[in-house]
Amino acid sequence: MDSLLLLCARRVVAQHPLPTLPAHLYPVLFQAAFLDGRPLALQDLVATWPFPELHFKRLVGHLERWSDDPFSDCINAVIHAMVVKLRRELEEPDHQSSRCQLLVLDMTGVPDDPDESCFCSSTKALATACVELSKHQQEFQRHRPEQHNGCSGAATAALQPPGVDVLIDFHVDKNSYEILYDALQTRAAGPLRLKGREFHSQYMSASSIVTMLESLDPSCLRRVDLFCNFFGYPELLEILPHLSRFPELRSLKLQDIGMYARNLTPESANGIQDVGRQLGMLSSLRELNLTGTLLPGNLSHILCDLKDRLESLELAFCSLLPADLTFLSQNFHAPALKRLDLSGHNIPQGLLEPLQLLLEESSASLLHLELTDCHLADSHLEALLPTFLRCSRLRFLGLYGNSLSTAVLKNLLQKTLELPDLHLVVYPIPKDCYRLELWGSVQGLIEDEDLVTVTTAEISQLLANSGRTDLVWTDNPDSHEAPDYFSL
Repeated sequence: MDSLLLLCARRVVAQHPLPTLPAHLYPVLFQAAFLDGRPLALQDLVATWPFPELHFKRLVGHLERWSDDPFSDCINAVIHAMVVKLRRELEEPDHQSSRCQLLVLDMTGVPDDPDESCFCSSTKALATACVELSKHQQEFQRHRPEQHNGCSGAATAALQPPGVDVLIDFHVDKNSYEILYDALQTRAAGPLRLKGREFHSQYMSASSIVTMLESLDPSCLRRVDLFCNFFGYPELLEILPHLSRFPELRSLKLQDIGMYARNLTPESANGIQDVGRQLGMLSSLRELNLTGTLLPGNLSHILCDLKDRLESLELAFCSLLPADLTFLSQNFHAPALKRLDLSGHNIPQGLLEPLQLLLEESSASLLHLELTDCHLADSHLEALLPTFLRCSRLRFLGLYGNSLSTAVLKNLLQKTLELPDLHLVVYPIPKDCYRLELWGSVQGLIEDEDLVTVTTAEISQLLANSGRTDLVWTDNPDSHEAPDYFSL
């Protein structure tokens, strides 16, 4: 339910133009204007923003659900207002009447669709604004040389307005590459300076990625996320040496490396070792995601050169062997792990015991455990339950896609009530909620909706009786989004 303050703010932003407002009301008015899809009000607010910083996501909350045009219009309105402010300052550098005090715009966490198929691309919009402002600055200076006659270089620079630094998560593909590259070439000389906190790329060649990485400001990049489904290890090894120039790089996602290769070749095995050596050059790395990369028997080569402990490790569908989990359980990373994703592994095939050892070593730190599609049956879950209960800080447990009975799930619920921080469990539809169906000569299992309804009600009742109103059990795997490493 909206607060009284927010309700009042929604009435105010319905007006245009906005009345003169006290500074302390600007944050709630910005929130109201965005939630109500009022781009003109947002332009008015940004044009008179009374603070040096504007943190977009901090003001308007989680953005994952926003995918319709009004929100796109609102984001574009914020960018447009900032461009208008900077153009005015370029044309009237001595004019002091503007009330806008904005120096830093934080757009990190804003959803971005590089090809704009379902949402605006904030990367492209900001890059375009950056290039256009830089051209306007050059054109204006060319036509106003008399302002700088007799001035030294330092004096001329002092006449320039301070500009705005924009923190942004870059989302780059072949459609946004060129304009972003041009924007980054303006660097500190332009009135609008883009500073990437994260770099996400897809469907780009290794050489293009390298070119882009070399253009980024090395001081603030904290995550690189490469969609590598057409990369082999040679392409990856072309990119990795360029990551060591980012001292703040904490998170690296290299998903689906060589995903079309069915078996490891001697060349790819050597590539894995070379990748491990390059990862060892990243001294600040704390999160590594290798989902979909074949690594059977080679996890030690990937991790052994890392200088400090990982806190988040995602190894879903990596075809790991028992020796890999044994290595990890004995490695110095295990006691530091906050998030572990081992989805897509056949736990009964020799991985149960090393998994137990790994969870025991991680029990004091583990917050998020994902074991989706791991072929777990009732007996395996019962064997793992004592280990789960040792994970005293566990917040999330993902078990979707395993063949478990209603009875075992109820027992799991009752036992895990003692975990005070556990707030979300994603469980599979129980195997006893399926019925056998015959289609011609073919038999198959389908969900029995009545049984599912009964089981869901029973689980809900158990939760209600427990008094744990903070705990959610759901059989919908899409009902949650994995927490970001930087929010763990």
